[in-house]
Amino acid sequence: MTDAAASPALDDTTRAQLIADPALILADRDLMRALVAAREAELGANVIDIRGRAMEALEHRLDRLEAAHESVISAAYENQSGMNTVHRAVLSLLEPLDFKGFLDNLDSHVAPILRVETLRLVMETADDGSPQPETGETLVMVPPGAVARMVAAGRRAPRGDDIVLRRAVADTRALHRTEVASEALLPLDLGPGRRPALLLIGSLEPGRFTPAQGTDLLRFFGQAFRLVLLGWLTA
Repeated sequence: MTDAAASPALDDTTRAQLIADPALILADRDLMRALVAAREAELGANVIDIRGRAMEALEHRLDRLEAAHESVISAAYENQSGMNTVHRAVLSLLEPLDFKGFLDNLDSHVAPILRVETLRLVMETADDGSPQPETGETLVMVPPGAVARMVAAGRRAPRGDDIVLRRAVADTRALHRTEVASEALLPLDLGPGRRPALLLIGSLEPGRFTPAQGTDLLRFFGQAFRLVLLGWLTA
């Protein structure tokens, strides 16, 4: 045997370090895979190393657990971020001192906080000849029955007070007064004697509002918006 063949593959310093702290190898997945593969190659094709297979199974399980853990953390962070955003938007609803300021604030402050392109208050006109609010960029007046048709969007029966998340449709595209790809419709019940109303939210992102998404935060925002609006209507 030659001196080269007899000499160790590792230098003395590295070998002493690994003997003193074997965790350096155990913590390195790529190195452990290489060791298991080398062991199986040494055993031959007809011999199965059960310990190696068990290690692989545990490694795959650990990968799945880590991925699930990261997914849960990400979802919790997004939910917390969404709550903070909606709370800021609700606080902004309370700042204006008059109804015109309330309407102007929807476009200038609330929409940017929610990171959407449009925020429209849609109200139906009354049939009794009473004075109607002045129509502007944010406030849109529509004929009686239009809110139910917009919410239904071609369905045979309206969805009542359900929040609707969908791609922008022809029934509402003109009300946004700008290009949007997806929209949220929040029906507003203003109480006895008042026509239905609707909070219409539009986004340029096609996936921003989809039927598969949860509506808890939007429902909270819609309820807060309704209460603030009722305060102005009864003032």
